Amino acid sequence: MRISASFSLSLSVSAGRRALTKARLRQDLLSWTSKYRRSQLKDMLFPPFGWSQSLTAPLGHGSRVGRIRVRRFAGPAAYAGAMEPIRIAHLTDQHVGRITPFAIQRQAVALTNAERPDLVVITGDFVCHSQSYLDQLTELVRAFRAPVIGVLGNHDHWAGADEVAAALRRGGVEVLRNDSTIITIRRQRLQIVGLDDAYTGHARIDKAVAGLRRDLPVLALSHIAEEADDLWKCGIPLVLAGHTHGGQITVARLNDIALGKIGGHKYVHGLYGTRQPHRGAVVTGAVYVGAGIGASVMPFRIGEHGKREITIFEFGRRPGEFEEPGREQEPLSGRALSARKMRRRAEKVIRRRTRRSLRQTVEMDSV
Repeated sequence: MRISASFSLSLSVSAGRRALTKARLRQDLLSWTSKYRRSQLKDMLFPPFGWSQSLTAPLGHGSRVGRIRVRRFAGPAAYAGAMEPIRIAHLTDQHVGRITPFAIQRQAVALTNAERPDLVVITGDFVCHSQSYLDQLTELVRAFRAPVIGVLGNHDHWAGADEVAAALRRGGVEVLRNDSTIITIRRQRLQIVGLDDAYTGHARIDKAVAGLRRDLPVLALSHIAEEADDLWKCGIPLVLAGHTHGGQITVARLNDIALGKIGGHKYVHGLYGTRQPHRGAVVTGAVYVGAGIGASVMPFRIGEHGKREITIFEFGRRPGEFEEPGREQEPLSGRALSARKMRRRAEKVIRRRTRRSLRQTVEMDSV
């Protein structure tokens, strides 16, 4: 009987400790959530970001807000003369959130629509740190007047890939996650291959190119440009990418130093490789890295390569047929990622997902 009583007492103490620990955890999370919300409110109301989500700010045709430039390039040489010209608008790294003024986001859409593209493609990082602006994201992408196809970036996975993808689909975007699709434009079929984010370890090229047809023109989308090296081997002559923001601070080649020598990127901003068909054993292709529209940390951009941009690609027109704003560049030396770094990036996605789940649980319990 003593053993039974002692055992019952031990169980009671253990249960009490667990309940106390759970209560403290809940209180800590509630406190953290409250502080987080106050911080968000402060960011919304006070400089420098108090103006960033002015959804009703007027935007006239002569507005210079954001100073977004439009760059224009021909498509792969192999498709010149083989198809009626198709105009594809490329945007990337919108980062809809409190860092980038919503007026700039709206201006990017307006400038894109003014180019009258046949297709709009967006290569990831739709959000900025959280899911707080998913409704604005849906509103934004719904305003494009052409079909929109997109892939996810690392910020989308950090914030919640499924939730971001759902918001995009509500706005009419076709989201490709290691998949491909065929779109018909002017009675011509074009294949689009879309990789999930390679930065966080979600890209699967073999899955994305499964079923790819050799008799149709093809374009690939990837948030990380370095995936182009393997996509070219699959017969894809042009890859559009983002992620780098062009470096944002690009005076004195600081972008090449920070992103290339320090960050290990081969492709920082602009057009790399060649759009001419490859000959011999060496597989070649081209990749374009866009400077993007938004920002996730610093709200400003300095230097030529850091300017916000929309890029137009004219498929069916030959390189050299019209003047282009930049030449095809040689890649930087780059550096392969270690297994440890890739593991840490993947763990970051899991940690953030767990944190969101805990926060949601606490919020539900407190209702």
